[in-house]
Amino acid sequence: QAPLVESGGGSVQVGGSLRLSCAASVYTYGQNCMGWFRQAPGKEREGVAAIYTGGVSTYYADSVKGRFTISQDNAKKTVFLQMNSLKPEDTAMYYCAADTSGGGWTRPLSPSEYKYWGQGTQVTVSS
Repeated sequence: QAPLVESGGGSVQVGGSLRLSCAASVYTYGQNCMGWFRQAPGKEREGVAAIYTGGVSTYYADSVKGRFTISQDNAKKTVFLQMNSLKPEDTAMYYCAADTSGGGWTRPLSPSEYKYWGQGTQVTVSS
């Protein structure tokens, strides 16, 4: 079983919404940092949002604050990314990531903090 499996990507028009899901077999309440990242063609992978599974702390890239919301369902071991007011610049492959080290995260939006990665789900926003 893959440790992380994303779903929910697709094509929407500007201003539309999508909800990404990440089913995490490695999910452990209180022990994980879970993140969403994205990568557009020719660009580096960037952190979009992150959440600690043991608390309420969330982190967002400036470019998505006020538009994206990360959340979790502990019982279902699933992390979500609700994306509203989508823009063409949000077009990218979106990846779910998890770290299970139990703590010590200092840069939750940095790819280097994460051990596990999903296969990605494509989000395309057209005008």
